[in-house]
Amino acid sequence: MKLNYKRVICVGFAFFLITAFWQAYDKTIPLILTYKFDMKQTLSGLIMALDNILAVFLLPLFGALSDKTKSKLGKRTVFIIFGTCFAVISFVFLPFIGNVWLFIAILLITLLSMATFRSPAVALMPDVTCKPLRSKGNAIINLVGTVGGLIVLGLGIVVKVGESTMHNLTPYYIAVCGIILLGLVIFLLTVRENKWAEQMRQDTLKFYPEEKPSDNNTNDKKLSKPELKSLLLILGSVALWYMGYNAITSKYSLYADKVLHQSYDLTLLIAQGAAIISYLPVGIIATKIGRKKTILAGVIMLALSFFFAIFMTANSNPVIMYVLFALAGIGWATINVNSFPMVVELAKESDVGKYTGWYYTASMSAQVITPVLSGALMDLVGNMLPLFPYACICVALAFLTMFFVKHGDSKPVESKSILENFDVDN
Repeated sequence: MKLNYKRVICVGFAFFLITAFWQAYDKTIPLILTYKFDMKQTLSGLIMALDNILAVFLLPLFGALSDKTKSKLGKRTVFIIFGTCFAVISFVFLPFIGNVWLFIAILLITLLSMATFRSPAVALMPDVTCKPLRSKGNAIINLVGTVGGLIVLGLGIVVKVGESTMHNLTPYYIAVCGIILLGLVIFLLTVRENKWAEQMRQDTLKFYPEEKPSDNNTNDKKLSKPELKSLLLILGSVALWYMGYNAITSKYSLYADKVLHQSYDLTLLIAQGAAIISYLPVGIIATKIGRKKTILAGVIMLALSFFFAIFMTANSNPVIMYVLFALAGIGWATINVNSFPMVVELAKESDVGKYTGWYYTASMSAQVITPVLSGALMDLVGNMLPLFPYACICVALAFLTMFFVKHGDSKPVESKSILENFDVDN
Protein backbone atom coordinates (compact mmCIF):
# COMPACT_ATOMS: atom_id res chain seq x y z
CA MET A 1 0.00 0.00 0.00
CA LYS A 2 1.43 3.37 -1.08
CA LEU A 3 0.41 6.95 -0.41
CA ASN A 4 -1.40 8.62 -3.30
CA TYR A 5 0.68 11.80 -3.44
CA LYS A 6 -1.40 13.47 -6.15
CA ARG A 7 -4.56 13.05 -4.09
CA VAL A 8 -3.02 14.40 -0.88
CA ILE A 9 -1.51 17.39 -2.73
CA CYS A 10 -4.98 18.26 -4.04
CA VAL A 11 -6.45 17.97 -0.55
CA GLY A 12 -3.57 20.12 0.69
CA PHE A 13 -4.91 23.14 -1.21
CA ALA A 14 -7.45 23.57 1.59
CA PHE A 15 -4.46 24.06 3.90
CA PHE A 16 -2.81 26.25 1.23
CA LEU A 17 -5.55 28.87 1.41
CA ILE A 18 -5.62 28.75 5.22
CA THR A 19 -1.87 29.38 5.46
CA ALA A 20 -2.04 32.13 2.85
CA PHE A 21 -4.69 33.93 4.89
CA TRP A 22 -2.81 33.72 8.19
CA GLN A 23 0.41 34.94 6.60
CA ALA A 24 -1.39 38.09 5.41
CA TYR A 25 -3.27 38.44 8.70
CA ASP A 26 -0.15 38.21 10.90
CA LYS A 27 1.75 40.56 8.58
CA THR A 28 -0.77 43.39 8.28
CA ILE A 29 -3.25 43.45 11.16
CA PRO A 30 -0.70 44.43 13.87
CA LEU A 31 0.58 47.20 11.58
CA ILE A 32 -2.94 48.50 10.89
CA LEU A 33 -3.85 48.50 14.58
CA THR A 34 -0.63 50.31 15.50
CA TYR A 35 -0.12 52.80 12.67
CA LYS A 36 -3.60 53.39 11.29
CA PHE A 37 -5.59 53.37 14.54
CA ASP A 38 -2.75 54.37 16.91
CA MET A 39 -3.70 51.53 19.25
CA LYS A 40 -1.73 50.73 22.41
CA GLN A 41 0.20 47.45 22.35
CA THR A 42 -1.82 45.90 25.18
CA LEU A 43 -5.12 46.28 23.32
CA SER A 44 -3.49 45.39 20.01
CA GLY A 45 -2.09 42.22 21.55
CA LEU A 46 -5.50 41.27 22.91
CA ILE A 47 -7.09 41.67 19.48
CA MET A 48 -4.30 39.61 17.90
CA ALA A 49 -5.00 36.86 20.45
CA LEU A 50 -8.68 36.70 19.45
CA ASP A 51 -8.06 34.09 16.75
CA ASN A 52 -6.42 31.71 19.22
CA ILE A 53 -9.10 32.33 21.86
CA LEU A 54 -11.92 31.70 19.37
CA ALA A 55 -10.12 28.63 18.04
CA VAL A 56 -10.06 26.97 21.46
CA PHE A 57 -13.85 26.81 21.48
CA LEU A 58 -14.90 26.89 17.82
CA LEU A 59 -12.52 24.43 16.16
CA PRO A 60 -13.80 21.39 18.11
CA LEU A 61 -17.38 22.57 17.52
CA PHE A 62 -17.10 22.87 13.73
CA GLY A 63 -14.96 19.77 13.52
CA ALA A 64 -17.72 17.79 15.23
CA LEU A 65 -20.42 19.45 13.09
CA SER A 66 -18.59 18.43 9.92
CA ASP A 67 -18.47 14.83 11.17
CA LYS A 68 -22.28 14.76 11.10
CA THR A 69 -22.71 16.62 7.80
CA LYS A 70 -23.81 14.84 4.62
CA SER A 71 -23.82 16.43 1.17
CA LYS A 72 -23.07 15.64 -2.45
CA LEU A 73 -19.79 17.52 -2.12
CA GLY A 74 -18.80 15.75 1.09
CA LYS A 75 -18.92 16.53 4.79
CA ARG A 76 -15.79 18.72 4.83
CA THR A 77 -15.96 20.46 1.43
CA VAL A 78 -19.14 22.42 2.19
CA PHE A 79 -17.50 24.01 5.24
CA ILE A 80 -14.40 24.86 3.21
CA ILE A 81 -16.46 26.55 0.47
CA PHE A 82 -18.69 28.69 2.68
CA GLY A 83 -16.02 29.47 5.28
CA THR A 84 -13.53 30.61 2.64
CA CYS A 85 -16.05 32.75 0.75
CA PHE A 86 -17.30 34.56 3.86
CA ALA A 87 -13.73 35.07 5.09
CA VAL A 88 -12.61 36.56 1.75
CA ILE A 89 -15.64 38.87 1.50
CA SER A 90 -15.09 40.30 4.99
CA PHE A 91 -11.28 40.34 4.78
CA VAL A 92 -11.13 42.33 1.54
CA PHE A 93 -13.16 45.16 3.11
CA LEU A 94 -10.74 45.72 6.00
CA PRO A 95 -8.42 48.24 4.23
CA PHE A 96 -11.40 50.49 3.44
CA ILE A 97 -12.58 50.84 7.05
CA GLY A 98 -11.59 53.98 8.95
CA ASN A 99 -13.59 53.42 12.14
CA VAL A 100 -11.74 51.28 14.66
CA TRP A 101 -14.84 49.63 16.14
CA LEU A 102 -16.26 48.76 12.73
CA PHE A 103 -12.84 47.41 11.80
CA ILE A 104 -12.82 45.14 14.87
CA ALA A 105 -16.37 43.97 14.11
CA ILE A 106 -15.49 43.01 10.51
CA LEU A 107 -12.26 41.42 11.70
CA LEU A 108 -14.26 39.31 14.14
CA ILE A 109 -16.52 38.14 11.30
CA THR A 110 -13.42 37.20 9.32
CA LEU A 111 -11.98 35.21 12.22
CA LEU A 112 -15.29 33.43 12.81
CA SER A 113 -15.46 32.52 9.12
CA MET A 114 -11.95 31.08 9.21
CA ALA A 115 -12.77 29.09 12.34
CA THR A 116 -15.70 27.37 10.64
CA PHE A 117 -13.55 25.36 8.24
CA ARG A 118 -10.06 24.94 9.70
CA SER A 119 -10.82 21.65 11.48
CA PRO A 120 -12.86 20.26 8.54
CA ALA A 121 -10.06 21.19 6.12
CA VAL A 122 -7.36 19.45 8.15
CA ALA A 123 -9.62 16.46 8.90
CA LEU A 124 -10.00 15.82 5.17
CA MET A 125 -6.49 14.34 4.89
CA PRO A 126 -7.17 11.44 7.31
CA ASP A 127 -10.61 11.02 5.71
CA VAL A 128 -8.97 10.00 2.43
CA THR A 129 -5.73 8.44 3.74
CA CYS A 130 -5.31 5.05 5.40
CA LYS A 131 -4.09 5.27 9.00
CA PRO A 132 -0.51 3.95 8.55
CA LEU A 133 0.14 6.50 5.78
CA ARG A 134 -1.11 9.61 7.58
CA SER A 135 2.28 10.87 8.74
CA LYS A 136 3.46 11.11 5.14
CA GLY A 137 0.07 12.60 4.22
CA ASN A 138 0.40 15.22 6.94
CA ALA A 139 3.89 16.06 5.67
CA ILE A 140 2.50 16.70 2.19
CA ILE A 141 -0.34 18.98 3.30
CA ASN A 142 2.13 20.92 5.45
CA LEU A 143 4.33 21.41 2.40
CA VAL A 144 1.40 22.59 0.27
CA GLY A 145 0.30 24.91 3.05
CA THR A 146 3.81 26.32 3.35
CA VAL A 147 3.76 27.17 -0.36
CA GLY A 148 0.66 29.31 0.25
CA GLY A 149 2.36 31.13 3.08
CA LEU A 150 5.54 31.71 1.09
CA ILE A 151 3.62 33.12 -1.89
CA VAL A 152 1.88 35.68 0.32
CA LEU A 153 5.16 36.39 2.15
CA GLY A 154 6.82 37.09 -1.19
CA LEU A 155 3.91 39.31 -2.21
CA GLY A 156 4.34 41.32 0.99
CA ILE A 157 8.03 41.80 0.22
CA VAL A 158 7.28 42.95 -3.34
CA VAL A 159 4.71 45.58 -2.27
CA LYS A 160 6.84 46.50 0.77
CA VAL A 161 4.12 46.15 3.38
CA GLY A 162 5.04 48.39 6.31
CA GLU A 163 4.22 51.66 8.04
CA SER A 164 4.49 53.66 4.80
CA THR A 165 1.91 51.46 3.00
CA MET A 166 -0.75 51.37 5.71
CA HIS A 167 -3.04 53.72 3.79
CA ASN A 168 -2.70 51.86 0.49
CA LEU A 169 -3.17 48.17 1.34
CA THR A 170 -6.13 47.62 -0.99
CA PRO A 171 -4.09 46.13 -3.88
CA TYR A 172 -2.29 43.81 -1.45
CA TYR A 173 -5.54 42.60 0.13
CA ILE A 174 -7.16 42.06 -3.26
CA ALA A 175 -4.14 40.05 -4.43
CA VAL A 176 -4.15 37.94 -1.25
CA CYS A 177 -7.86 37.23 -1.62
CA GLY A 178 -7.22 36.29 -5.25
CA ILE A 179 -4.57 33.79 -4.14
CA ILE A 180 -6.95 32.32 -1.56
CA LEU A 181 -9.76 32.00 -4.11
CA LEU A 182 -7.35 30.43 -6.60
CA GLY A 183 -6.48 27.81 -3.99
CA LEU A 184 -10.18 27.17 -3.43
CA VAL A 185 -10.83 26.78 -7.17
CA ILE A 186 -7.98 24.29 -7.54
CA PHE A 187 -9.32 22.39 -4.54
CA LEU A 188 -12.86 22.23 -5.95
CA LEU A 189 -11.68 21.21 -9.44
CA THR A 190 -9.48 18.38 -8.21
CA VAL A 191 -10.90 16.98 -4.96
CA ARG A 192 -13.67 14.34 -4.95
CA GLU A 193 -14.23 13.95 -1.25
CA ASN A 194 -16.98 11.32 -1.16
CA LYS A 195 -15.34 9.15 -3.84
CA TRP A 196 -11.91 9.30 -2.24
CA ALA A 197 -13.25 8.65 1.27
CA GLU A 198 -15.00 5.52 0.00
CA GLN A 199 -11.83 4.40 -1.76
CA MET A 200 -9.94 4.87 1.49
CA ARG A 201 -12.43 2.60 3.27
CA GLN A 202 -12.05 -0.04 0.57
CA ASP A 203 -8.25 0.18 0.66
CA THR A 204 -8.30 -0.16 4.44
CA LEU A 205 -10.43 -3.30 4.20
CA LYS A 206 -8.10 -4.71 1.55
CA PHE A 207 -4.66 -3.86 2.93
CA TYR A 208 -5.34 -3.36 6.65
CA PRO A 209 -8.28 -5.61 7.60
CA GLU A 210 -7.43 -5.22 11.29
CA GLU A 211 -8.23 -1.48 10.86
CA LYS A 212 -11.77 -2.03 9.59
CA PRO A 213 -13.45 1.40 9.22
CA SER A 214 -16.44 2.03 11.41
CA ASP A 215 -19.90 2.73 10.07
CA ASN A 216 -20.51 6.48 9.83
CA ASN A 217 -23.95 5.97 11.30
CA THR A 218 -22.76 4.19 14.41
CA ASN A 219 -21.41 5.93 17.43
CA ASP A 220 -21.05 3.06 19.85
CA LYS A 221 -17.30 2.65 19.96
CA LYS A 222 -15.74 4.45 22.90
CA LEU A 223 -12.12 4.78 23.87
CA SER A 224 -10.89 2.32 26.44
CA LYS A 225 -9.30 3.76 29.58
CA PRO A 226 -5.75 3.14 28.27
CA GLU A 227 -6.67 4.78 24.94
CA LEU A 228 -8.23 7.78 26.71
CA LYS A 229 -5.12 8.10 28.87
CA SER A 230 -2.94 8.06 25.73
CA LEU A 231 -5.14 10.68 24.06
CA LEU A 232 -4.86 12.99 27.07
CA LEU A 233 -1.09 12.46 27.21
CA ILE A 234 -0.74 13.26 23.49
CA LEU A 235 -2.84 16.42 23.84
CA GLY A 236 -0.82 17.38 26.91
CA SER A 237 2.37 16.87 24.92
CA VAL A 238 1.00 19.03 22.09
CA ALA A 239 0.22 21.82 24.55
CA LEU A 240 3.66 21.62 26.18
CA TRP A 241 5.78 21.70 23.03
CA TYR A 242 3.64 24.50 21.59
CA MET A 243 4.19 26.44 24.82
CA GLY A 244 7.94 26.09 24.40
CA TYR A 245 8.14 26.73 20.67
CA ASN A 246 5.64 29.60 20.57
CA ALA A 247 7.40 31.34 23.45
CA ILE A 248 10.54 31.50 21.29
CA THR A 249 8.84 32.54 18.04
CA SER A 250 6.83 35.29 19.75
CA LYS A 251 9.65 36.74 21.89
CA TYR A 252 12.84 35.94 20.01
CA SER A 253 13.18 39.16 18.02
CA LEU A 254 13.03 41.16 21.26
CA TYR A 255 15.42 38.70 22.98
CA ALA A 256 17.92 39.08 20.15
CA ASP A 257 17.84 42.85 20.53
CA LYS A 258 17.99 43.06 24.33
CA VAL A 259 20.21 40.08 25.19
CA LEU A 260 22.28 39.32 22.10
CA HIS A 261 22.48 42.98 20.99
CA GLN A 262 22.31 42.16 17.30
CA SER A 263 19.77 41.29 14.65
CA TYR A 264 19.01 37.62 14.15
CA ASP A 265 16.29 38.02 11.52
CA LEU A 266 17.80 35.17 9.53
CA THR A 267 17.48 32.62 12.34
CA LEU A 268 13.70 32.15 12.23
CA LEU A 269 13.87 31.93 8.43
CA ILE A 270 16.53 29.21 8.76
CA ALA A 271 14.32 27.32 11.21
CA GLN A 272 11.40 27.49 8.78
CA GLY A 273 13.56 26.42 5.85
CA ALA A 274 14.95 23.45 7.79
CA ALA A 275 11.40 22.43 8.73
CA ILE A 276 10.23 22.58 5.11
CA ILE A 277 13.11 20.40 3.93
CA SER A 278 12.40 17.91 6.72
CA TYR A 279 8.63 17.45 6.31
CA LEU A 280 8.66 14.60 3.80
CA PRO A 281 11.73 12.72 5.13
CA VAL A 282 10.39 12.61 8.69
CA GLY A 283 7.02 11.44 7.39
CA ILE A 284 8.75 8.57 5.61
CA ILE A 285 10.86 7.77 8.69
CA ALA A 286 7.72 7.55 10.82
CA THR A 287 6.24 4.91 8.50
CA LYS A 288 9.39 2.86 9.12
CA ILE A 289 10.00 3.17 12.86
CA GLY A 290 6.66 4.48 14.15
CA ARG A 291 5.33 7.91 15.06
CA LYS A 292 6.10 7.85 18.78
CA LYS A 293 9.82 7.13 18.36
CA THR A 294 10.05 9.75 15.63
CA ILE A 295 8.32 12.37 17.79
CA LEU A 296 10.55 11.61 20.79
CA ALA A 297 13.60 12.13 18.58
CA GLY A 298 12.16 15.46 17.43
CA VAL A 299 11.45 16.54 21.00
CA ILE A 300 15.06 15.76 21.96
CA MET A 301 16.35 17.86 19.04
CA LEU A 302 14.08 20.78 19.97
CA ALA A 303 14.97 20.62 23.67
CA LEU A 304 18.71 20.44 22.93
CA SER A 305 18.59 23.43 20.59
CA PHE A 306 16.81 25.52 23.24
CA PHE A 307 19.16 24.27 25.97
CA PHE A 308 22.36 25.25 24.15
CA ALA A 309 20.82 28.59 23.12
CA ILE A 310 20.69 29.47 26.83
CA PHE A 311 24.46 29.95 26.75
CA MET A 312 24.52 32.26 23.73
CA THR A 313 25.72 35.80 24.45
CA ALA A 314 26.37 38.98 22.50
CA ASN A 315 29.93 37.74 21.89
CA SER A 316 28.92 34.32 20.54
CA ASN A 317 29.44 33.39 16.91
CA PRO A 318 26.12 33.95 15.08
CA VAL A 319 26.69 30.76 13.06
CA ILE A 320 26.13 28.74 16.24
CA MET A 321 22.65 30.21 16.61
CA TYR A 322 21.90 29.47 12.97
CA VAL A 323 22.84 25.83 13.53
CA LEU A 324 20.73 25.64 16.68
CA PHE A 325 17.69 27.10 14.93
CA ALA A 326 18.15 24.72 12.00
CA LEU A 327 18.13 21.86 14.52
CA ALA A 328 15.01 23.38 16.12
CA GLY A 329 13.31 23.56 12.72
CA ILE A 330 14.05 19.90 12.00
CA GLY A 331 12.86 18.91 15.46
CA TRP A 332 9.67 20.94 15.07
CA ALA A 333 8.90 19.37 11.70
CA THR A 334 9.50 15.90 13.16
CA ILE A 335 7.02 16.61 15.95
CA ASN A 336 4.40 18.41 13.88
CA VAL A 337 4.16 15.92 11.03
CA ASN A 338 3.47 13.01 13.37
CA SER A 339 1.51 14.39 16.33
CA PHE A 340 -1.75 15.14 14.51
CA PRO A 341 -1.91 11.64 12.95
CA MET A 342 -1.45 10.15 16.44
CA VAL A 343 -4.54 12.01 17.65
CA VAL A 344 -6.79 10.99 14.75
CA GLU A 345 -5.42 7.43 14.88
CA LEU A 346 -7.51 7.07 18.04
CA ALA A 347 -10.66 8.40 16.36
CA LYS A 348 -13.21 6.29 14.58
CA GLU A 349 -14.11 7.40 11.08
CA SER A 350 -17.19 9.36 12.21
CA ASP A 351 -15.20 11.37 14.79
CA VAL A 352 -12.13 12.56 12.86
CA GLY A 353 -13.33 16.17 12.73
CA LYS A 354 -13.99 16.24 16.48
CA TYR A 355 -10.55 14.82 17.28
CA THR A 356 -8.98 17.33 14.89
CA GLY A 357 -10.71 20.06 16.88
CA TRP A 358 -9.30 18.68 20.13
CA TYR A 359 -5.81 18.72 18.64
CA TYR A 360 -6.22 22.40 17.80
CA THR A 361 -7.74 23.15 21.20
CA ALA A 362 -4.53 21.87 22.81
CA SER A 363 -2.22 23.80 20.46
CA MET A 364 -4.24 27.03 20.49
CA SER A 365 -4.68 27.01 24.27
CA ALA A 366 -0.92 26.78 24.59
CA GLN A 367 -0.46 29.75 22.26
CA VAL A 368 -2.89 31.80 24.34
CA ILE A 369 -1.21 30.90 27.63
CA THR A 370 2.50 30.89 26.85
CA PRO A 371 3.04 34.56 25.86
CA VAL A 372 1.44 35.61 29.14
CA LEU A 373 3.21 32.99 31.27
CA SER A 374 6.66 33.47 29.76
CA GLY A 375 6.21 37.25 29.86
CA ALA A 376 5.24 37.15 33.54
CA LEU A 377 8.31 35.04 34.32
CA MET A 378 10.59 37.51 32.57
CA ASP A 379 8.92 40.43 34.33
CA LEU A 380 9.43 38.66 37.66
CA VAL A 381 13.16 38.19 37.01
CA GLY A 382 13.53 41.62 35.45
CA ASN A 383 15.12 40.53 32.18
CA MET A 384 14.61 38.20 29.21
CA LEU A 385 17.14 35.54 30.23
CA PRO A 386 14.45 33.02 31.35
CA LEU A 387 13.11 32.72 27.76
CA PHE A 388 15.17 29.74 26.58
CA PRO A 389 15.16 27.91 29.96
CA TYR A 390 11.34 28.26 29.99
CA ALA A 391 11.06 26.86 26.47
CA CYS A 392 13.51 24.04 27.19
CA ILE A 393 11.61 22.96 30.32
CA CYS A 394 8.27 22.96 28.49
CA VAL A 395 9.66 20.78 25.69
CA ALA A 396 11.41 18.46 28.17
CA LEU A 397 8.11 17.95 29.99
CA ALA A 398 6.54 17.08 26.63
CA PHE A 399 9.09 14.28 26.28
CA LEU A 400 7.92 12.82 29.58
CA THR A 401 4.24 12.91 28.69
CA MET A 402 4.85 11.48 25.21
CA PHE A 403 7.07 8.74 26.60
CA PHE A 404 4.11 7.22 28.45
CA VAL A 405 1.79 7.22 25.42
CA LYS A 406 0.80 3.65 24.53
CA HIS A 407 -1.74 4.19 21.75
CA GLY A 408 -1.98 6.27 18.57
CA ASP A 409 1.05 4.85 16.82
CA SER A 410 0.82 2.91 13.56
CA LYS A 411 2.41 -0.28 12.37
CA PRO A 412 5.44 0.38 10.20
CA VAL A 413 4.71 0.18 6.47
CA GLU A 414 7.05 -2.09 4.56
CA SER A 415 8.07 -1.19 1.01
CA LYS A 416 10.05 -3.15 -1.52
CA SER A 417 12.48 -0.31 -2.18
CA ILE A 418 13.30 3.22 -1.14
CA LEU A 419 11.94 4.51 -4.46
CA GLU A 420 8.52 3.11 -3.59
CA ASN A 421 8.19 5.80 -0.91
CA PHE A 422 7.99 8.38 -3.69
CA ASP A 423 5.56 6.50 -5.92
CA VAL A 424 2.89 8.89 -7.27
CA ASP A 425 0.75 6.50 -9.26
CA ASN A 426 -3.01 6.69 -8.82
